[in-house]
Amino acid sequence: MTANRNRWLVGTVLTLALAAFLSLSLLPILGSNSNRRASSTPDSSPTADPAAMQAELESQARGYELVLEREPDNQTALQGLVDARIQLGNIEGVVAPLEKLVELNPGVPDYAVLLAQTKQQMGDLEGAAQVYRQVLDQQPGNMNALQGLTVLLVQQNRPQAAVGLLQDTLKTADQLQSEGSAAGIDTIAVKLLLAQVHVEAKNIDKAIALYDETIAAAPEDFRPVLAKALVLQDQGDTNTAQALFSQATSLAPAQYKDQIEQMASKGKTAPGASGENTDMIESAPAAGPTK
Repeated sequence: MTANRNRWLVGTVLTLALAAFLSLSLLPILGSNSNRRASSTPDSSPTADPAAMQAELESQARGYELVLEREPDNQTALQGLVDARIQLGNIEGVVAPLEKLVELNPGVPDYAVLLAQTKQQMGDLEGAAQVYRQVLDQQPGNMNALQGLTVLLVQQNRPQAAVGLLQDTLKTADQLQSEGSAAGIDTIAVKLLLAQVHVEAKNIDKAIALYDETIAAAPEDFRPVLAKALVLQDQGDTNTAQALFSQATSLAPAQYKDQIEQMASKGKTAPGASGENTDMIESAPAAGPTK
């Protein structure tokens, strides 16, 4: 379970490295809030009293609830309540205010994606899938929703459904391009996500072939080079992986070079250590598109 989760975390950086992450600061807290409540609380410090912090968060949440009793559409209070409840570990309590934010902001997919992730964590996989698909119906190139739905399908042991979803997305991109429309779909990211599904299904040869195809099509893009390096590192082909890490480092924007070097160095000290980059990957800052 941990190994699979770590691989998907690596995949998150690979597929979304050149796209903006969700603008909401709440997203990284979901899924690991119980382990980082202190670090995600603005006023926390290493010596902070956990009980006092808990009381402060509960007070904040109650304050937002009182505001919403008077002003149910107050988005500042809704956002604050979501944030406080996440930090309190009350994931079920996040659903209602998020649903309200989605209703009030139909053109902002970030709220819908966060709602889908919340449902996914709660075990409501059908509800999560429905929300992800609603986002993708409006924005087929939304990588946050696409990745979320892909991971969900893999979690359900439906890799072929995940493959079909990604292949359909690539077909949509080709169709839009042929019609002269702006697709808004990062096809490199989609192909990397598709390759990751092959890796999860133990179809390593298919994944490597897709990486090679993508590298040939986009020789200046560091992402497929880094993805291939991580897979080969995990397979024990250290020498080839190290050469690819060096190539990825030379191609990558400055903000990613240290991360890549850390991934490469872990591979030198422990076979198959690519999955141990969890802390570094989870703390990686959001990044915008790169030339």
